[in-house]
Amino acid sequence: MLQNPIQLRLEKLDSWQHITFMAALVERMYPNYAAFCQQTEFAEPQAFRQLLDAVWEVLTVKNAKINFERQLEKLEELIPTTEEFDIYLVYPAIDACVSMSTLIHTLLDRDLLLESVLKVSQQSVASVAQLEEAQTGVEVTNENQKEMESVCAEWDMQWAIFRALKEAEERDVEMIRGIRNELREEGVSNLGLSL
Repeated sequence: MLQNPIQLRLEKLDSWQHITFMAALVERMYPNYAAFCQQTEFAEPQAFRQLLDAVWEVLTVKNAKINFERQLEKLEELIPTTEEFDIYLVYPAIDACVSMSTLIHTLLDRDLLLESVLKVSQQSVASVAQLEEAQTGVEVTNENQKEMESVCAEWDMQWAIFRALKEAEERDVEMIRGIRNELREEGVSNLGLSL
């Protein structure tokens, strides 16, 4: 597991900040899933997009009622396997699905919050580290991660999201929408893939 001081700081956030942080990271993984679907015609990426939109809706619409048990069932059908596909993109697509699953499970059981936010943070950076290792043949470790531009860029993005959330005194729907819209409009994944 790659270490970063953000992991300690995340503990101090409120539950809505934890969920927004995770949603933001999944938003950044979405283009990886979409690219995989476009290349393989495995599933309609829009189905994953709708699950993610449901999470954003809970964060931004007062009294939004969403059946996340049902959303979890829908997600099951969207998860590819490495047995079915022999292309590298299957791994980041699975990572996106695992992070989405973690996020939805957290919405069903708030006791999982802290464990989940750390898990999604780690999943996102691990995706980047795995690509770095696949491309260079060099294992990414705590000792050498600062030399890896892509890994540093991922931690920087997580810090940027964290800082935006930390500055909020209370749940700020406009700020949450702002984070969502900025990531969506940028359309660049944690691996640098563009939609």
